[in-house]
Amino acid sequence: MPHGTPHGTPFPRHRFAVNLSMLFTGLPLLERPAAAAAAGFDAVEMWWPWPATPTPPDRELDALRRALDDAGTRLVGLNFYAGQLPGPDRGALSVPGAESARFRANLDVATGFAASLGCTALNALYGNRIAGADPRAQDALALENLVRAAEAADRVGAQVLIEALNPVESPAYPLTGSAAAVALAERVNEATGLGNARFLMDLYHLAVAGEDVAAAITAYGKTCGHVQLADAPGRGAPGSGVLDVPDLLERLERAGYGGWVGLEYRAASGAGAFDWLDQPRRPAHDDPSTT
Repeated sequence: MPHGTPHGTPFPRHRFAVNLSMLFTGLPLLERPAAAAAAGFDAVEMWWPWPATPTPPDRELDALRRALDDAGTRLVGLNFYAGQLPGPDRGALSVPGAESARFRANLDVATGFAASLGCTALNALYGNRIAGADPRAQDALALENLVRAAEAADRVGAQVLIEALNPVESPAYPLTGSAAAVALAERVNEATGLGNARFLMDLYHLAVAGEDVAAAITAYGKTCGHVQLADAPGRGAPGSGVLDVPDLLERLERAGYGGWVGLEYRAASGAGAFDWLDQPRRPAHDDPSTT
């Protein structure tokens, strides 16, 4: 994310990536890149677009690649296969049995697709606790699969993102705080020696979890691999909830974050979904104790 935008001016859209799994969902998937471009964005991100399968036919991969290219949009973030999302699942890599196997089957497909589009950030959602399964066994399986993911990503020059969700909406998801997600990324890096596992900081999930979002930005803003945002509560556009999103974005700048910010919120597909970007920014805090 480039720095130095004068205070009092709107946030430029080239800093942000539209999440095509949350926005423009009234359109078929292949029409969403063009809609994002028409709204003024040249970067997009998405969840794994084929929740029913980790290995879609080549023709479907080619069609989505072509739609992104034709729209002139750059893919900057992609989830690995994560099960039914949206839906009851929150990832597959820690889930014993068939789901874990599907995650592994997806690794080369997802990294290959991402590499063909210049995308270097792949999000690996941890997965829910499963009734009757030993949590320690699930954690061991998760580390094994995250190591596999990091190695697959490294082969195409990409990084693996590890995201904390909130326990209100995802009560069976064990990774619910920034410190836990950062610690897991460090464990993966220790296991591989590659250094390409990074924390995905979702400001919405941290806020709903009750975390001090500003403190998390101060602690991890410079080293996290990707940022996503929505207002809270409600997961709507900035301005629909209580978060001071302009202030949080300015804190990210001051912390040294230099990556994309994914717009992962729910909003109608009309122009109003991005009105907040056109509003003047209020002056940043001058008191260093607030940073």
